[in-house]
Amino acid sequence: MYQETSKLLLYSNLGEDSILLKLAEVYRDWEARSCDRSTLIHRIYVEIKALLDLSTRYGFNENLWQNYLTFVLVTNENSFSLTAERVGAGEGSVNHFAKADLEIFHRLFHYDFSPLERDLGIDCFTTITHYHALVKLEKHYYRAVSEKVQALSRELAAAPDGDAMFILVTDFYRAYGVGMFGLNRAFRIRNEGPGVEFLPINNTDKVMLSDLVGYELQKKQLVENTEAFVRGRPANNVLLYGDAGTGKSSSVKALINEYYDSGLRMIEIYKHQFRDLSAVIAAVKGRNYRFIIYIDDLSFEENEVEYKFLKAVIEGGVESRPDNILIYATSNRRHLIKETWSDRNDMEFENDIHRSDTMEEKLSLAARFGVAINYSIPSRQEFQTIVKTLAARQLDGQLDEAELLAQANRWELRHGGISGRTAQQFINHLAGKESPDQ
Repeated sequence: MYQETSKLLLYSNLGEDSILLKLAEVYRDWEARSCDRSTLIHRIYVEIKALLDLSTRYGFNENLWQNYLTFVLVTNENSFSLTAERVGAGEGSVNHFAKADLEIFHRLFHYDFSPLERDLGIDCFTTITHYHALVKLEKHYYRAVSEKVQALSRELAAAPDGDAMFILVTDFYRAYGVGMFGLNRAFRIRNEGPGVEFLPINNTDKVMLSDLVGYELQKKQLVENTEAFVRGRPANNVLLYGDAGTGKSSSVKALINEYYDSGLRMIEIYKHQFRDLSAVIAAVKGRNYRFIIYIDDLSFEENEVEYKFLKAVIEGGVESRPDNILIYATSNRRHLIKETWSDRNDMEFENDIHRSDTMEEKLSLAARFGVAINYSIPSRQEFQTIVKTLAARQLDGQLDEAELLAQANRWELRHGGISGRTAQQFINHLAGKESPDQ
């Protein structure tokens, strides 16, 4: 195994803590008889545990060794995989090296661990290559990643040689991309040192635009802008503003489910992270995806200045915003920044300051969003339509319409008034109650 891994070229950068490289070193020492039996077994068990931990995190099953090697192939960002991202393999000379590496992976896929197991008296490799995983709740593992890796793993295991694996891997790169951006829909960021780290969001909201009742004009505007964006045409930053509970956030979240297969990804950031915006953009501007930087519930108080970082990124900085990045924000405020009556007084005589200039600077942030979409509270009739539609989806006719609407009216009076959110909470309340025959 050590001889095989030492020949890897494009996929050689696996990291010092790579399970594959650590096991290869174990094989090297076992073959050279340079390490005692108990130490070798301990080192093997350490890597087997790491493999089991990874498999639990991503819900791998059946052949964990092949799942792991597949995971390495779909997450390793190198000169070949990044070039093939979202476009597939071209005709370049780099394909020669890629095929050679995949020929090595083909041998690793079918590696015979039995001589090592017999010599050391262990059976852990036999176990992980014939594995039966416990059933896990979806929220406890990365289901989207698990399904893709396991499907590709089975195809790679059936491939007759490295050339066949090359086709399968490059087809995967073309369909999804490579690395965490290829496997996941949405991300948060963390900055605990040099640069920003992207953290995949495990279980994103599965909402689709068709799940949102009403607001057809608003959804149409959002879809038109987003489709232009994912197709590489000019598109605008978007501000969704209006009353709470009207579906602004859900509309944006639905986009990554609608357009994930078209290369759309989402990065959610918070107000205190605006200083990292430039670093985020620098990290993703060269990738072959379309990124929405999503800011939920955006607003600023009078003395907050973070809006200046956002203004510089949206428009006006020295470096122009890359074509593969847009900013979508939701807010309950049309102009994002709280205004006071003192803002409207043109002069503060004590300090000789033009307050109108200050107000204009604040209001100019909202103007930098080329598309502004208003989500207002529904009318009573629209609210009832939302309730009836949601009830038809979730309640299977447990209540007649008159009783349903009567209960909905009583619910909204005690729970925040008319809105799509209130309607959904009411339906969740009914769905959570035991049916009369239980």
